Amino acid sequence: MPEHNTPAQKWYALTVPHQHERQTEKALQSKGLETLVPLYRSRRQWSDRVKDVELPLFAGYVLCQFDWTERIQVLDTPGVAKIVGFGGIAVALEDSEITGIQKMMASKLPLAPWPYLKTGDRVRVEHGLMRGLEGTLLRIKDALRLVISVESLQRSVAVEVDRDAIVPTRAA
Repeated sequence: MPEHNTPAQKWYALTVPHQHERQTEKALQSKGLETLVPLYRSRRQWSDRVKDVELPLFAGYVLCQFDWTERIQVLDTPGVAKIVGFGGIAVALEDSEITGIQKMMASKLPLAPWPYLKTGDRVRVEHGLMRGLEGTLLRIKDALRLVISVESLQRSVAVEVDRDAIVPTRAA
């Protein structure tokens, strides 16, 4: 690992084949690159036993910090398919996102993957008394609200929902 990070070093997400996150991470680390593959614990049921396993929080990705001039060295690493980007242009991750992930990992609290939701997304309640209800996700301070609109009255109603009870709806 480098002694210190230069200002030109940024964090990038690299796509890797299914279940090759840790192998690819080790290959990148052997080149002296800093990597991050956050893991979470999951209980898996087989026909004859139940086992706790560690799985990548971001399946199919390895996060890696490097200077853009080192990209060929990164792309030549076994297991690295490509650097994540948009429109053919690689996009660096925000330092605050990496810091947030590192703090969550350091907390030793249980982590789990979660559907990517943002304010304004259409969601459906999957559990509880409001199961099946669909609406728009809204965040007010630290609370999530489900907003239902009555078009003919041009009015809306909001109810607080538990994040564990909602899932994104499929776009039609």
